[in-house]
Amino acid sequence: MMANKTLFSSRKSNLPRANARNEAGGLAYKFTPKQALAQMAATGCFNGVFYASAQSQLDEIHKLIDQVDDNRFLAQLAVYARERAFMKDMPAALLVVLSKRNTELLHRVFDRVVDNGRVLRTMFQMIRSGQFGRSSLSSSLQRAYQRWLNEASVGKLLSASIGNDPSLRDVLRMARPTPKDNARRALFGWLTGKELEKWAPATEADLPAQVQALIAYRQAETDAAQAEIVKDLSVRWDLLADAAKGPLVWKAIARQMGPQALRMNLNTLLRHEVFKDSALVDYVAERLTDEKAIRRSRQFPYQFLAAYLNVASEIPHKIKAALHTAAEIACGNVPELVEPVVIGLDTSYSMSSPATGWQGRGAVSKMRCVDVAALFAAAILRRNPDSVVIPFDTRAYDVRFDASDSILSLSERLAKFGGGGTDCSVPLREANARLSKRAFAGCVLVSDNESWVGAGHYGSTGVMAEWQTFVKNQRRLGVVDPKLVCIDIQPYGSTQAPERDDILNIGGFSDAVFNVVSSFVGKDAGRFVSEIESIEV
Repeated sequence: MMANKTLFSSRKSNLPRANARNEAGGLAYKFTPKQALAQMAATGCFNGVFYASAQSQLDEIHKLIDQVDDNRFLAQLAVYARERAFMKDMPAALLVVLSKRNTELLHRVFDRVVDNGRVLRTMFQMIRSGQFGRSSLSSSLQRAYQRWLNEASVGKLLSASIGNDPSLRDVLRMARPTPKDNARRALFGWLTGKELEKWAPATEADLPAQVQALIAYRQAETDAAQAEIVKDLSVRWDLLADAAKGPLVWKAIARQMGPQALRMNLNTLLRHEVFKDSALVDYVAERLTDEKAIRRSRQFPYQFLAAYLNVASEIPHKIKAALHTAAEIACGNVPELVEPVVIGLDTSYSMSSPATGWQGRGAVSKMRCVDVAALFAAAILRRNPDSVVIPFDTRAYDVRFDASDSILSLSERLAKFGGGGTDCSVPLREANARLSKRAFAGCVLVSDNESWVGAGHYGSTGVMAEWQTFVKNQRRLGVVDPKLVCIDIQPYGSTQAPERDDILNIGGFSDAVFNVVSSFVGKDAGRFVSEIESIEV
């Protein structure tokens, strides 16, 4: 008698059974703890997202960290999350965990992760909250803080003094660094608001020149006097804003801002009448499109889209056009793929949630997940014009592109499709039906992975069933090793396709993702987790 063909079908053996349910209730594959932690570290922001609250994300982080018995990986992940994914909260949280598990690794990566005062204060806030098992600085953490405070430049310390709860004063009072010289002693005294006599043996004359100029600026009686001081004062604009006496000073401040500060504060400059001066409009537009500055800084096309979405309608057209140009320049860092790919762009309703989550008290980012996904698709298409973009929710949408469209216009058009449920198998099914005669290096799905409509064969997901068909068809066309990349915009701990040689899961929306995708599709065997594990610490 023959074996049961239903139980022992060869088709069935090629399709792994789903072993989890995602937050939308659909079939999914659970990540290993390292994969899930890497996803959250590259995308998590401790704010509520569409299917998960901020508290549930924190609880999940705790659970995953407890399951990862590899302190070196935690150190590498902290560096990756800060240096390559450009996150702030998650790398700080991982450092706090390392302070309890391995102090040698903590000191080895501390300065790479805490590269500015904001991350320093964020980490301090997390420690004081007690959410990670300590509520004060250990002796090891205190040494790390003391070293940072003594070695940081004057400009970096002044930048760190912007903001409260906690303030830099709070940090200094708990870290209690011993000043390395009188200049630093005077600076610490001034930053903590101590009486002058308590600075001894330092005096007011020991204050760094930048601080003395800042004091003179704040004490100046006229806007002309302030504007004159600003010309030679190299400090962050935030330190000048409160004391600025009028538009004349704000024009001087604008000329001191770097391209990134200008991009982030266009509405502020508008409110202070800077753009009534046509020369300043020209200057700001030119700075925003400084190609060398865009390449040198860690700016990414989505940051220009965020600025474009947030600028007031009264912003001059020349500056809006500059944001389009800058986004095009930033796309120059996106690698060209070896062959065309199918790009599945999730435009379902859950993708309308803010990319950085709901931040409490009604605060939200205007940048939605669908905007980020659309920008991913548009950037890949810009560099790889033979690729095909398929917007989808529970069905595919037909879309035609004008090659002359700017990257921001293209992403804006793409983001307007859909709005229903989610079926992540749709782009593959569409490619299998409509594009079956075209060769592709693979498929890139950009989604929040919350597919709940449709199912695959034998308990698998729909994505895996369609991927099997896609691979078979592409091999018939001569593509030896097609690849599937699932880019998860928001971290939920599961995926529609399990990690294996032909499938890569990536979390996040930083420019590092493009290089990882390019390497993987280009037959490089590197994985997301191994990309992290390759970091030297």
